[in-house]
Amino acid sequence: MLYENITEKIINTAISVHKELGPGLLERAYCECLSYEFKNAGLNFKREVFLPVVYQGMSIDCNFRIDFLIENKVIIEIKSVENIKNIHKAQLMTYMKLSGKKVGLLINFNTSILKNGIKRLVL
Repeated sequence: MLYENITEKIINTAISVHKELGPGLLERAYCECLSYEFKNAGLNFKREVFLPVVYQGMSIDCNFRIDFLIENKVIIEIKSVENIKNIHKAQLMTYMKLSGKKVGLLINFNTSILKNGIKRLVL
């Protein structure tokens, strides 16, 4: 599946969840509902994927977890914050670099219109 097809499905699914729940909930609620919807959409996904830091050839557990890895290609980082900040983008970029994945979506559910809360990042 192409990146564009995957990200389109992810975004459509996230919009459906946002329409149903609206803004203002904790990230966990959105993650649970997204899991349900990703499964219904036929997307292959993993949740809370362990991501080690490799330092001088050693794998070090820094307790990093990817919220979602979709089709083993796209990383999704879920937020429910007032505004997306540069640190949130940096977090996703770091996860992409550490995992070798080229595309990531940062989705902030705490917006009145979800498309305004979605950032697509590419390495």
